[in-house]
Amino acid sequence: MSAASIPRFFVGQPLHPDDVLPLPDDVMRHVQVLRLQPGDSLALFNGEGGEFRAELVEVERRSVTVRIGEFSASETEPPYRLTLAQGVAGGDKMDWLIEKAVELGASGFIPLMTARCVVRLSGERAQRRQAHWQGIVRASCEQCGRNRVPEVDAIRDFSTWLDALPSKPVSDELRLLLSPRATLDFAALPAEPPRGGITLLIGPEGGLSTDEEAAAIERGFTAVALGPRVLRTETAGIAVLAALAARWGGW
Repeated sequence: MSAASIPRFFVGQPLHPDDVLPLPDDVMRHVQVLRLQPGDSLALFNGEGGEFRAELVEVERRSVTVRIGEFSASETEPPYRLTLAQGVAGGDKMDWLIEKAVELGASGFIPLMTARCVVRLSGERAQRRQAHWQGIVRASCEQCGRNRVPEVDAIRDFSTWLDALPSKPVSDELRLLLSPRATLDFAALPAEPPRGGITLLIGPEGGLSTDEEAAAIERGFTAVALGPRVLRTETAGIAVLAALAARWGGW
């Protein structure tokens, strides 16, 4: 089996060469669905960087055991940290957006309740959605080869989140706001990625309100536009991430 075709799984615990350990239930079920057998190879990662080769030792109905092999320090992270602050989109749009944003190198996610959100999430329902999105992140990392797992923050109210930010960007940080009303485009961005990271703010369906945009700009966000066409929220985020990766070597 080639390295590219070896199944990859996230295991949220310490991993050490020569350890023999049972796989978590969710990974065990994947192994069983794939009909893997003792002696087959896996790649395991725990989000701390790099990955481990592993070999299946036992595949039983209620347990799967592996022996941890050698460690590889391979990384696929872009040369910048980008946090996507996204107005929560309805239906399965948010799921799709998070999955693809992980593939394109997003380092973290902040789901926001804004004035024009078509869904309203709070309490236990919001917690379930956060856990669901975190599961999508892990699965996307397994698929695309990332060994560091982005975090999905708790869903926050837009104003509360914005007020908690420092009044100005700090430590070579870049704050970007995607807006069809902006006059700047991506050609105005620096040629090199900022060392302090990027926060990218995108509204839900219908975008951010004019008051929300104004408040974000007051907080140090720079409004930028992608072009003359108005993109859907799930398209806009992916387009920006791809454009930044092309500009700053994030592929």
